[in-house]
Amino acid sequence: MSDSTSSSRITSLDIVRGVVMVLMAIDHVRVYSGLPAGGPTSGIFFTRWITHFVAPAFVFLAGTSAYLYGQRVGDKRKLARFLLTRGLWLVLLELTVIRIAWTFNFDFANYMLAGVIWMIGWCMVLMSAIVFLPHKAIAALGVAIIALHNVSNFLPGAMTSLRQSSVAWLWKILYFGGEIRLGGDGPPLLVLFVLIPWIGVMAAGYAFGPVMQLSPERRRSICLRLGMALIAAFVVLRALDVYGDPRQWSKVPAVQPTAQTQGPPRPQMPKPLAFLNTAKYPASLSFLLMTLGPMFVLLGLAEGARGRVARFVEVFGRVPFFYYLLHIPVIHLLACIVSLAREGSVNPWLFTNHPLGSPQAPDGYTWGLWLLYVVWMIAIVLLYFPSRWYARKKIGSSNRIFSYL
Repeated sequence: MSDSTSSSRITSLDIVRGVVMVLMAIDHVRVYSGLPAGGPTSGIFFTRWITHFVAPAFVFLAGTSAYLYGQRVGDKRKLARFLLTRGLWLVLLELTVIRIAWTFNFDFANYMLAGVIWMIGWCMVLMSAIVFLPHKAIAALGVAIIALHNVSNFLPGAMTSLRQSSVAWLWKILYFGGEIRLGGDGPPLLVLFVLIPWIGVMAAGYAFGPVMQLSPERRRSICLRLGMALIAAFVVLRALDVYGDPRQWSKVPAVQPTAQTQGPPRPQMPKPLAFLNTAKYPASLSFLLMTLGPMFVLLGLAEGARGRVARFVEVFGRVPFFYYLLHIPVIHLLACIVSLAREGSVNPWLFTNHPLGSPQAPDGYTWGLWLLYVVWMIAIVLLYFPSRWYARKKIGSSNRIFSYL
């Protein structure tokens, strides 16, 4: 999510980033709609599934942007310093400003979230050291982490030992996720996004950087061929159903637990949906093939894209982090307005510890899908104008704050 104030931007990168920003807002509206993630209906499943493309594109293109930034400054030490300081800045914002935006409360003693910005921040910190490796070594490291981390699925004993070790908290941050008590008995930190395999995705994005310096025609060809190859790899790997994801779609049980804490079990997930229902926490190889493949195809198709739609989404892609910081409180405020209109008052549930601390919506609160998408469209329109203003403000500016926001 590193973006430059330079005028020499690559439009296709901004368009793809803009598309994922717009998609991201769908799932964050869903958080406040009370609808569960991924089911039980196909409509809710695909509402969640379409947003799976966001985090992989976010992280991969952050690596690519880091490479391009490094080429502009021409000094790896300057690049490393930028990645280190910006990464720590992102972690700080995740635990403060973004935490408050999600919840509209200051209940830090009982809820702190290590979400996608936390993960990107720490990956940037790690990249500040990785960038000193030879370029081919960075590429090999990134691909190896992505491709091989699911070997852990075949080592349950070793994984249990790591979970029970004296540094189990570190393994939760690196791979397992879950709750960590800060200071032993301090506030809980809920780790949603772990560092493995995401550091591999960012490293791979960095290694991909030189491709974006080729001619647009060459970039388009490489992106389309690579994207189709990854999609084909996903289909083959998922069809074999042996490696690449802990969820074996061919062995879906007759009933599955609900995403909620109460209620009857869900009926069996249809096989086509189970095929696409790959693991995001941590992101499996199948999940990353399923999402990065279409991202490359879109990146290729975005070369030379023109028209109002392209210009519209490009605005968001020029200011991804500014948009991110703004979109959560805007969506949260819209949810409060919807609650006021539907119930006559703002439901207290909207001030509890979203998105993980209190997932069960009160009886009668849950929105219909149509309302979710109406609120999403309103949010995108509202976010467009400040994003456009900020994008214009950045052009030609030498103020360092624009590199961090």
